[in-house]
Amino acid sequence: MNTSEIVLLAHGSGGSQSHELVERIFIRHLGQPSPALEDAAVIPLTERQVVFTTDSYVVQPLFFPGGDIGRLAVCGTVNDLAMRGAQPIGLSAAFIIEEGFALAEIERIVLSMRAALQEAGTSVVTGDTKVVERGSADGVFITTAGVGIASPKTHIGATLAQPGDAVLVSGAIGDHGLTVMTQRQGLRFESPLQSDSAPLNGLVAAMLAEEPDIHVLRDPTRGGLATTLNEIAAASKVGIDIEEATVPVHAAVQAASEILGLDPYYVANEGKLIAIVPKVAADSVLRVMRAHPLGAEAGIIGQVTTEHPGRVVLRTILGTHRILDMLVGEQLPRIC
Repeated sequence: MNTSEIVLLAHGSGGSQSHELVERIFIRHLGQPSPALEDAAVIPLTERQVVFTTDSYVVQPLFFPGGDIGRLAVCGTVNDLAMRGAQPIGLSAAFIIEEGFALAEIERIVLSMRAALQEAGTSVVTGDTKVVERGSADGVFITTAGVGIASPKTHIGATLAQPGDAVLVSGAIGDHGLTVMTQRQGLRFESPLQSDSAPLNGLVAAMLAEEPDIHVLRDPTRGGLATTLNEIAAASKVGIDIEEATVPVHAAVQAASEILGLDPYYVANEGKLIAIVPKVAADSVLRVMRAHPLGAEAGIIGQVTTEHPGRVVLRTILGTHRILDMLVGEQLPRIC
């Protein structure tokens, strides 16, 4: 069968083939209510904005250092709301469980979800459970939805980056994706890798209290930092310049990337965010980020420019320039 007519693993990468699938089938038939593909939709009301999101989680392995599929499900949903400036007021959780899956492991997943919900200050308010035949679900899949509330004065979106804006990242990149991949490969390092999975709504609340006019917030999950920056550049019709020397990468992530032939700029994160803010506010926002436990390694990594619209350019440590394209194909299948 022609591979152009079937679903490939690359369609789940978050890169260019994911976009092609979404545009070819889902947007074509279900429509697109906003000018950019956001992870959460804002529903304006008279006094407040309701923000709504949904997601599914199929990570393998189900348990890994720093998290598991349950923690991912909660943090991912909370973070999608937070990237539109919203605080969560309730989540739903639906489980598809394979026949023969251990009840003790289900309980372990649910207890992990409870801990993440407590960190985020929210709860699961409704849910569903289905059991399928052995061999049909690879253990357990989780689908979540979340509802949050944002101030009507908050306007954050991928189309709002402006030339001159500063680009910030809340911490080191690539931890989650490399943790999951090395667990699959059975690799061990002197400095153990650990997923960064965490709910970011508290960090975002602190940032917005300091600077209400944040233009863009995104969590660089599938496709990593490079792909997410490309999405912002395309949506806002601007260029983005990044300084390699200022992008934090842990030594263990760099080592694992070299062994596995991966680029940390394209590796998924589950507890980091990109913020694009007015240049005059960059230092104050950075100070607030670094004062928060989830932003201790935050840094200003670049700026938005009128040059090369729709492209992301990295200035390397050697002083050369490298174009960071959107991810093509699949680097790390089944990482969230």
